[in-house]
Amino acid sequence: MKICMVAEGCYPYVVGGVSSWIHSMIRSFPDYEFILLTIVADRSLRGKFVYELPENVTEVYELYLNDYEWGKKGREKHRLRISKKEFEAMETMVMDRSTDWDVLFELFQKEKYSLNDILMGPDFFHIARNCYKLQYPNIPFSDFLWTLRSIYLPLFLVLKMKVPKADLYHCVATGYAGVLGCMAKYFHGSGLLISEHGIYTREREEELIKAEWVEGIYKNIWINQFKKLSRMAYQRADTVTSLYDHARQLQIELGCPAEKIRVTPNGIDTLRLSNLQGKTEEEKNMIYVGAVLRVTKIKDVKTLIQAFAFAKKEVENLKLWIMGPCDEDREYARECFDLVETLGVSDVVFTGRVDIREYLGKMDYTILTSISEGQPLTILESFAAHKPVIATDVGNCRGLLYGEEDDFGTAGILTHIMNLEEIAQAMIELAVNEEKREEMGEAGYKRCMARYRIEDMKGIYEEIYDGFEKNIRRI
Repeated sequence: MKICMVAEGCYPYVVGGVSSWIHSMIRSFPDYEFILLTIVADRSLRGKFVYELPENVTEVYELYLNDYEWGKKGREKHRLRISKKEFEAMETMVMDRSTDWDVLFELFQKEKYSLNDILMGPDFFHIARNCYKLQYPNIPFSDFLWTLRSIYLPLFLVLKMKVPKADLYHCVATGYAGVLGCMAKYFHGSGLLISEHGIYTREREEELIKAEWVEGIYKNIWINQFKKLSRMAYQRADTVTSLYDHARQLQIELGCPAEKIRVTPNGIDTLRLSNLQGKTEEEKNMIYVGAVLRVTKIKDVKTLIQAFAFAKKEVENLKLWIMGPCDEDREYARECFDLVETLGVSDVVFTGRVDIREYLGKMDYTILTSISEGQPLTILESFAAHKPVIATDVGNCRGLLYGEEDDFGTAGILTHIMNLEEIAQAMIELAVNEEKREEMGEAGYKRCMARYRIEDMKGIYEEIYDGFEKNIRRI
């Protein structure tokens, strides 16, 4: 069976939980052929992989969301007209009504249409004007029109993609990845599996609410765009997976039929994290705190640094290791470096990308201060190494720390997001209580070994993949 793994903004270009999961999945099924269909910002990332691709990855296709034709001129530009059926399909899409997506799939695969033809043509203008009159008459029309063009430009680029043929499309999100999967199912009759780590629509909503580049009602217009794309993906998918039950409930609320969803927890290679090297004699007087993360805004590293600065005033032998890449958001990383200097706090080390096996055994506990997560692999890795965790109450962190289907006990301390006092106090509490650290670390280890091993995850997906393969054989 040939599986096309469809990813947006992650593997194989950046490290992180989703990227690690994709890499692990492909390596777990060496008998299947995988091709990658990746969605990235622009051509500057072309071929710049930070992972060595497994041998069973045979092809890589890249789609660039900023790779547009804006401004190109030629004969007949902006004069081509779409059919009545195509016009109605596009209008219902913009109006967020019941849409015949198959008509749009066919429309955008026509070579004669460029994106300029459509976005700058009279048909899209009339659709925008109709939508404006019905739904947004109190804002400037010119601003609304250009907002619509900017919203639909990346979607139309996706719709123009010639999707490679495969037996199964495994999309690691809804959104644009889900659109590609839906198109592939329509054109090739392939299976469609969607696995969400974070709930795509909610993540985009959180980003847009905080965004400074879009204001007022335009935030809602962007948010609604991602909601409609996710609804289509949910409706057309054969199977949808989520990492934990609350995520499943969110998917149902966003339009996914409940009978399609299967809960599939993450799994890690626990053997890889056994027998780690501990502290040297010189290091035993220190309390090491580990943060395995990408230095980006969503991980809220600034709050982590500030909380550590407060905690270190109470516990002088604290040392913080921030272990992860600093090049994904260089401006934010520089702000974090500057914050350490401004606060005058010592014993904060940015290691960059490292093999966590060289560090995790030395840590007394780990910490995660994210403002958004799914089911963090870094927490499971800490558990596998018998380390307790401080984490913000996002995603499945509560379930991992307190347990959902076991009585192993509490495996760390949960805090509210961006709460300096709570996070600092949690760091102090674990730093001064070795017995609590050990008890929590053992609870986490038992929880991880009971449910979150890579063997467990592989078994579930093996069953899912086998189901698709049997359907292919029947056809």
